[in-house]
Amino acid sequence: MGQALWLADTRRLHALSFYRGSFSKPFGRCEKMAHARISMYMPPDIDPTKAAIAYGCRALSKLNEELQSRDLLTRQKALVALCDLMHDPEYVYEAINIGCLESLKTLLQDDDNLVRIKTTEVLYIMATHYVGRVGFLKHDIIQALSLLLSDHQTLCRENLHQAYKHLAQLPKGAQGIVQSGLIPSLVRKLQKEEDHIQEIILDTLALCLQEDATEALESQAVPCLKEKLLSQNSEIRSKAARALIAISIPLDGKNQVWKNKVIPILVTLLSDTDEEVKANAAGALMHATVTTEGKYAALDANAIEPLLELLSTNPKTKLCLNATKALTMLAEAPEGRKLLLSHVPIFRYLLAHKNEAIQRAAEVAIKVIEWKP
Repeated sequence: MGQALWLADTRRLHALSFYRGSFSKPFGRCEKMAHARISMYMPPDIDPTKAAIAYGCRALSKLNEELQSRDLLTRQKALVALCDLMHDPEYVYEAINIGCLESLKTLLQDDDNLVRIKTTEVLYIMATHYVGRVGFLKHDIIQALSLLLSDHQTLCRENLHQAYKHLAQLPKGAQGIVQSGLIPSLVRKLQKEEDHIQEIILDTLALCLQEDATEALESQAVPCLKEKLLSQNSEIRSKAARALIAISIPLDGKNQVWKNKVIPILVTLLSDTDEEVKANAAGALMHATVTTEGKYAALDANAIEPLLELLSTNPKTKLCLNATKALTMLAEAPEGRKLLLSHVPIFRYLLAHKNEAIQRAAEVAIKVIEWKP
């Protein structure tokens, strides 16, 4: 009995010593008490300029409701949040289905500058996706955007032109712009806008003119593009020459290029320092020299020499192909054929080119040059 009590006391002493060793400070005491403080900084993942996004399928519905809010700050925050979401084509599809495009159309007429800027930015981002371009056509966004062509905010105009540019990459989108009667307006804006916006307009025009150049030709687009060929900006020169390729496809376009004396300028651009400018200038010459008047205008401007120089410098595929085809057009004139006969070896060298299109173009060129009546 005594031994059992001794063992029990021993165990209690061991347990007590362990308890005291594990907790060196008694309960209810601490050397320093904690203080409640409110930070002056925002939480790390909170953006005060952006609306809080609801979870799951409710996200876009809530933002669409906020786009229609009477509170200016609520509309602004919803647009900022929408800009982020529209980079995902799945969100674009859902936004169109729940009616966001109609809300955005209304906001294009908002009195607040930031609201209009962000609205055009959302539409521009949506236009980078195929589903967005299709939605534009269904909801008549082309006409709605056109109301801001003269907006005093540069960012608004830049965003809407970016939207048109991406929309025009879809053939039906380019047709939609043409059918909306916007080509004359785009040609006029080309003469007034800032350089970086002119570049975007030229991209849009080049795509739209491939569908139908009638309105552009009636709007004096050729003299305007001629002026842009003389720009100090190489991007503008290049894109203007590209637009001239498209506008020269119909016969009326070829005739206007000749009548407005654009061909001598294109010949000059064959010696430009920018590779893309030279390639597009050669492409425009290729189309413009289909007519007899165009051929002799190019021959009078001594186009053969710079075109041959381009071929002798092992140019890139696009430049090589356009220069070869332009020389083939000039070889159809007796004077051109006579000048090119001594340069047939250059074309024979191109028969071994790795690009099949250039091989075929060189083969045709040789046949035309060596043709005898």
